[in-house]
Amino acid sequence: MTDARVWLERIHALDLRAPTRIMNVCGGHERAIGMAGLRAALPEPIELIPGPGCPVCVCPEEAVHEAIRLATSEPVTLVTFGDMLRVPVNVPRGDIRSLEEARANGADVRPIASPLDAVRIARAAPDRPTVFFAAGFETTTAPVAAMLAQGVPDNLSVLLAARLTWPAVAMLLDTGRARFDALIAPGHVATVMGPEEWDFVPQRHGIPAAIAGFTPDSLLAAIFAVLRQRADGRCALENCYPEAVRPGGNPAARRQLATVMDVVDAPWRGIGVIPGSGFALRQAYRGQDAEARYPASPGTRRHAGENPPGCDCASVVLGEIYPDQCRLFGRACRPNTPIGPCMVSDEGACRIWWSTARRYAAHASVA
Repeated sequence: MTDARVWLERIHALDLRAPTRIMNVCGGHERAIGMAGLRAALPEPIELIPGPGCPVCVCPEEAVHEAIRLATSEPVTLVTFGDMLRVPVNVPRGDIRSLEEARANGADVRPIASPLDAVRIARAAPDRPTVFFAAGFETTTAPVAAMLAQGVPDNLSVLLAARLTWPAVAMLLDTGRARFDALIAPGHVATVMGPEEWDFVPQRHGIPAAIAGFTPDSLLAAIFAVLRQRADGRCALENCYPEAVRPGGNPAARRQLATVMDVVDAPWRGIGVIPGSGFALRQAYRGQDAEARYPASPGTRRHAGENPPGCDCASVVLGEIYPDQCRLFGRACRPNTPIGPCMVSDEGACRIWWSTARRYAAHASVA
């Protein structure tokens, strides 16, 4: 295996005359880039742009609000992946604005690490309803589908806020909003769904693409691959994560998703509805649908689905601005006091930039 130092030498040896903007879709990629300091190690003409690959950042605001409503208004135990507890919603001052605050106010809200934890909690208290707020992309949605396919206790229902990754990139390219010259596709999603999902990037839009893992050497191999394609005047999808990504992906995981889920049009926070970008439970599994079990009254919230005033998270996840160009970054919005969702998760670009050396540049601009 070629190590990171060699890939850096090969990248620096390229004749890079024109600036190249490379979007890395995945929040895990952005974290690896930040922790390894890859931006500082790359030649100046190369820009790495964070993309829409943080499930916490794009989870619909109204879904988080519904989870808070269930936790505070219904006699349920609400379980969810840990990062979701701190995601804020748009409510009047003084109202509960996150699941973490709901928990502090007495709601039975519990963080979990896997769908098996949700089943275990439901079975431990068969007389108490358990709601699993399941937000995420394909990699976390496949285990949720497997959980439902195998059968769950009658007292367990799912509040589903699951999304597919590629349609957001397709939307950017189809609408002309894309501000990148090459793409690094997420290796974990390709492991489940197959690399073929990303063929549309070079084939339909003439943009070089590569699939990367989560180590510096894999990321640098993918960066070299797309730069070399541009230098050669060609476009293709290259697999730089062959140890995990295979043609067709994971057949068992895809089969579980197809059995349990339908693909539907779905809202993304601050962005709007993206066609064919969401998962919904198929009719056979609607008995486990929390929204059907606990229907909400028609909403009257004025800012449902939006980010808070001044928050530019939507522009960050679409690659239109860098995190430290958000009006709130490093001021009101910090990891201990997040205003927008991008400052919450370890895969959120704002949180990553704050946690790595980029925060010093932000401090300088604030000063």
